[in-house]
Amino acid sequence: MRKIILPMSVSLDGFFAGPEGEIDWHMVDDELHRYVNEQLRPMGAFISGRVTHELMAEYWPTADSDPSASPPEVEFAGIWREMPKIVYSRTLQKADWNTTVKHEVVPAEIEALKAWPGGDLVIGGANLAATFRQYDLIDAYRLYVHPVLLGTGKRLFPTSYSDTHKLRLVETRTFGNGVVLLHHERVRTAE
Repeated sequence: MRKIILPMSVSLDGFFAGPEGEIDWHMVDDELHRYVNEQLRPMGAFISGRVTHELMAEYWPTADSDPSASPPEVEFAGIWREMPKIVYSRTLQKADWNTTVKHEVVPAEIEALKAWPGGDLVIGGANLAATFRQYDLIDAYRLYVHPVLLGTGKRLFPTSYSDTHKLRLVETRTFGNGVVLLHHERVRTAE
């Protein structure tokens, strides 16, 4: 069965973005970008919310035609274009770039999608991730902890969760720029 994986860059104090959504503090160099590309290349689909999808669609479809793009950026542009995408939005009616639009998260549909053959599914966007977390649909977390303290901003994990989910650490990795990967998988008990 496929897994739903949440990869997300966060500050040391737990923010995925600054107060206005800024992510200019992300320390993505070629080493980290190559690693992320290796992780994303075999995935079965990108799942995101509208805002994340629109941000990605603004840049990545043609990023490899930018002469200043690094080799990992050129590679990711191809990965992004070719990967099937599912966008959850209440307002978006259609989207380009191999994208299916869904209007609401239905847990039974997600479980059925996980049962299909193919690579794991990667989720993007903190708001959508919060909805998937609420329904206990996330199987793995790959948090890229950047060595920066923002002090304020948008938290990846709101404090409104009332249930506990046990996780098991399966990998750590320190990159040359100081970013640390913490890869955890959801511990599920037999029901």
